[in-house]
Formats: sequence, C-alpha cells, structure tokens
Amino acid sequence: MTGPTIAAVDAFALRIPFDHWAPPPQFAGRPRTTLDTVLIRVTTDGGLVGWGEAYGSFWSAVTAAVGEWVAPLALGQRVDDLGLPERIERTLHNLGRTGPTVHAISGLDIALWDLRGKRAGVPVAELLGGRRRDRVPVYASLLQYYGDADRLRFAVDRALGAGFSQIKLHERTVAAVAAARAAAGPDVPIMVDTNCAWRPDEAAEPVAAMAQSNILWIEEPIWPPEDFSALAALRHATGVPTAIGENAGNALDFAKMRAAACVDYVQPSAIKIGGLTPLWRICTEAEDAGLTCVPHSPFFGPGYLATIHVLAAKARASALERFYCDLACDPCGPFVPIVDGHVAVPTTPGLGGDPDLELITRFLA
Repeated sequence: MTGPTIAAVDAFALRIPFDHWAPPPQFAGRPRTTLDTVLIRVTTDGGLVGWGEAYGSFWSAVTAAVGEWVAPLALGQRVDDLGLPERIERTLHNLGRTGPTVHAISGLDIALWDLRGKRAGVPVAELLGGRRRDRVPVYASLLQYYGDADRLRFAVDRALGAGFSQIKLHERTVAAVAAARAAAGPDVPIMVDTNCAWRPDEAAEPVAAMAQSNILWIEEPIWPPEDFSALAALRHATGVPTAIGENAGNALDFAKMRAAACVDYVQPSAIKIGGLTPLWRICTEAEDAGLTCVPHSPFFGPGYLATIHVLAAKARASALERFYCDLACDPCGPFVPIVDGHVAVPTTPGLGGDPDLELITRFLA
C-alpha cells in the first residue's frame, strides 16, 4: 500500500520589519530593514498540509527555484519517501550544490517531516528517536554591528533583563567585544560571530585580543569559510574554540571539518543545508566524534521549530539561537514562547504549529 502523495508545493516569501534599537545594519551592501524568509507549504492528495522554511535573504531566487525546479519534481511523490529530497538535489546538481536550489529543497524536506509527524500523531522529536529534554535554553543573537558601545550595552542589558543567559555578538572589533563583556559581567557566556571578517593572515591578532574578554567561541572568523587548514591553524595559535558551518556548501563539508581538526562547535543550518534530514545526520555524526552541534538558527518559521526538535533529541545539550529583536510578525513564535530564557519543546504532532495565513498574506514580499 502506498501512502499519501504530494499534490502541491507552494512558496511564500515574507519580508518582516524589525527593530533592534539601532540604525539598520548593512546586508549585501544596503541597509537591512526586514528579516526575510520563505515558507514552503506542501499539501497531500488527501488535503493534509505540512510547512517548511527556506533561507530567505535572497528570497526571489528561492521562490523561483521552488516553482521552476523543485515543485515539479516533488509532485506525485510519496510523503514517506525519505530519499526524495536527496534525489531532487541530485537531479538538479548542475544548478549548484549550494545556494537557492538547495535552500528550496531544505524547505521541502522540513515540510515533509512536519507531514510525517502529523500522520503519525507524534512530535517530530519522537521520529528522531525521542526527546532527551523537555525544554531548551535560548541565547540572544544580536544583529550585526551596533557600531556604538552605548547601543551595544543597551542591547545586552535588554537581553539579560528579558531572561536570556547567553549572548552572541555579530561584531568585528575588540572594543565592541570588551564593551559587551563589561555590560554582561564576568559570568555570562558570550559568543562572537564575525561573519568571515579576516583573511587567514589577519585573524590571529584580533581573535587573541577578543579572548581576553573570555569568549565561549569565535564564529566564522576566516574568509573563505571553507579554508579549514587556516581555521585549524587559528584554533591552535589562539586556543579559542571555533564555531563554523552555517556557510557549508553541503553535508560532506562537515566530515572535512572534523578531519581538519578545525572546529569545536558545528553549525549546520536546517534552511540552507538541505533540511532536517542532513541536519540530523550532521549533528549525530559530529557528536559521535566528540564535537557539539549548535545549529545555526536565526530564523522564525518551521525551520526554527525543526531545529528545536533536533536540540531536544540529540545527545549533547546545547542552546538555541534566536535573533534578538522586535518583529512585526513572528510566524512560529506563538507555538514556542521564550520564557525565562528557555523554550518548551512542542508536544503536538508534527513540528508544533502552522503559520497563520492571515499574517503570511500581510507580510508577503
């Protein structure tokens, strides 16, 4: 007997205004005034709906990839076919092994997991082997480059006052890291994401200086991010743990990271790497090898929910990343409210809740 099949795959690009209590940060050479995502809706031949999420910073390319390439290959295929997203990726490999096509496949894969959980009547974490924890700590991930010590201190104070107990900065200067440490006090874990700030011969001095502020890790310190030998040398020279993986081209990059001994915290992104399926595999392999998986997750839709289920089911406890800002619309926030710096793992079937179509319509790109 065959199970339900895919009758429709639809993409909804959202552009959500936000306030992070500072001038708009720069993204791709222009001021960033919205946080963008692409929600993927998969409908079965029986009318059941599952939701996924794809990386949306380049939303027009992702929605085109869904409509032109991914949806036609998915239609008529079985929902319980675990190998479907990988076969689609293989079919489309001439379009690239990363970027919008793989991002679109990521959303499809996440939506299929949502459907499988709903059909089985269980939360997705149960499909991953069962929950190891009922709630997950959340860290406040500040948007990049406040550029002003007073604004940065304000954001840190606000996050700590809201109940977060860990802070991640998107800063590139030693002075900014020191200002955040002074605001947070000596015991709050602080992570620093520099978004590939330095070439290999430029990184050691600033990273060593940031280490004086007792940072938990340095994230994406080197350009290009796949220069794993340079990352290993930096890790050895400074003694600062490294966190990398959000820019990985595909799942095989994580095996190369482990082989190069260049990483302490691996950071696959569900909405960029191919979905929940490779995220879970990468996470399991990394933690079997003694590393810690801390997925990249500064997003707000079903990919965020999928990441929570992975954090609930995986071997090593680690915190959930959450962009810290005020959003005009939070597609999945009502299902996982942050209380005292934690989220409760959803217990309803599937990922935990469907985005509100009225809100989707209001913020469509």
